[in-house]
Amino acid sequence: MHKGITDYFLSLTGIKTRILKIHFIAIGGSAMHNLALALHQKGYTITGSDDIIYEPSKSRLEAKGLCPFTFGWFPEKITLDLDAVILGMHAKPDNPELAKAQELGVKIYSYPEFIFEQSKYKTRVVIGGSHGKTTITSMILHVLHYHDREVDYMVGAQLDGFDTMVKLTEENDFIVLEGDEYLSSPIDRRPKFHLYQPNIALLSGIAWDHINVFPTYDNYVEQFDIFVDSIVEGGSITYNKEDEEVVKVVTRSENQIRKIPYITPEYTVEDGITYLETPEGAMPIEVFGKHNLNNLAGAKWICQHMGIDEVDFYEAIASFQGASKRLDKLAEKGNSVVYKDFAHAPSKVKATLEAVREQFPQRQVVACLELHTYSSLNADFLKEYQNTLDPADTAVVFYSPEAVKIKKLDEVTPEQIEEAFGRENLIVYTNPQDFKEYLFKLKLDNTALLLMSSGNYGGLDFDEVKGLVG
Repeated sequence: MHKGITDYFLSLTGIKTRILKIHFIAIGGSAMHNLALALHQKGYTITGSDDIIYEPSKSRLEAKGLCPFTFGWFPEKITLDLDAVILGMHAKPDNPELAKAQELGVKIYSYPEFIFEQSKYKTRVVIGGSHGKTTITSMILHVLHYHDREVDYMVGAQLDGFDTMVKLTEENDFIVLEGDEYLSSPIDRRPKFHLYQPNIALLSGIAWDHINVFPTYDNYVEQFDIFVDSIVEGGSITYNKEDEEVVKVVTRSENQIRKIPYITPEYTVEDGITYLETPEGAMPIEVFGKHNLNNLAGAKWICQHMGIDEVDFYEAIASFQGASKRLDKLAEKGNSVVYKDFAHAPSKVKATLEAVREQFPQRQVVACLELHTYSSLNADFLKEYQNTLDPADTAVVFYSPEAVKIKKLDEVTPEQIEEAFGRENLIVYTNPQDFKEYLFKLKLDNTALLLMSSGNYGGLDFDEVKGLVG
């Protein structure tokens, strides 16, 4: 029987098909290389290509013998014995390996399409939202891991106790997925989270992002309408009741699903420690800030949907120290502390800075933000940053005019940035060396330093930054 007909027959009978030989186009990406590692662990034969692979992806692939010997694109790698090709966002639409796969009729998946293919017989738990989704997904996985509950997963950060950011098995009943709203592949312009068809979903918040893909706010919000409507009939949406846009999206959906709101739980902050109010009394926790406590409330509901009772959730969450790159404590000594956070979108910058301000009300707070992404360097989008750095005693913005040129955006001037942030005493740097010299002259006594960037300030060594409190 022809392979395609066989697969079709097996899909009708509910038997899980197993693709054996997979080729990755752009294997070096953060998500892509983790999927490659997960499928290798599952017993698949994996090959891949990329024009460049950075660390840590390179070393992790090399350790499993999956790193291509030569960088570049090689159409001869695409052969009829492949069961599928997985196409990464880093590849271009005219990629020669993609063209060869299309010519031969080899099945081509985007990353999210393949994740769904692997999980279509499982209960799919999808965490969506402009902000908080990595942290909420990480909290859920931490709690499940603490209680030895085995699930499949895909998360956008490396977690303590987990070898990879992706796990796929035949036997696990649940899969927990971080639902990214960015595009699926160079030839599939649908947001990733439209493809997962959740049984259980969460929506944490909506704040305009990815302006290069969603040029208007209404267009961006529409993607979340589609997400809620994609939930399997009879499923559920757990949603942040404190976000007005989220409430609107969930309320107007006519999808036949359960709608379960959550709010930020009661908590207090004393001497730099956050205490969460629980039925058993106040409990100290490692994470802090209203947005993280709000995330925690959402994670609790999802864990309860998955069979973890409230008491067990609290026991496990007490030891959760945060998702990678989210309020990552670089160094602390005495009354000085340095945090690094991935925050770059306006809503994330505001929430992260407010968290540090609340946690250390008696200290000076120095906030250094790098404008690094396409959206943040867009002159029209800059106004979204209005007042986001106001909680800081000292506010610094770094950006590279060269990065603006490379992204082929209109020129952005320091004066535009000062006006956009609405702060007269804002400090703006455009030269990496000048910024570094400023940073290393800071006196951090009784100070919380917060570095917010999805980049590295033009080459800043964060290991050296740790010495600021030494």
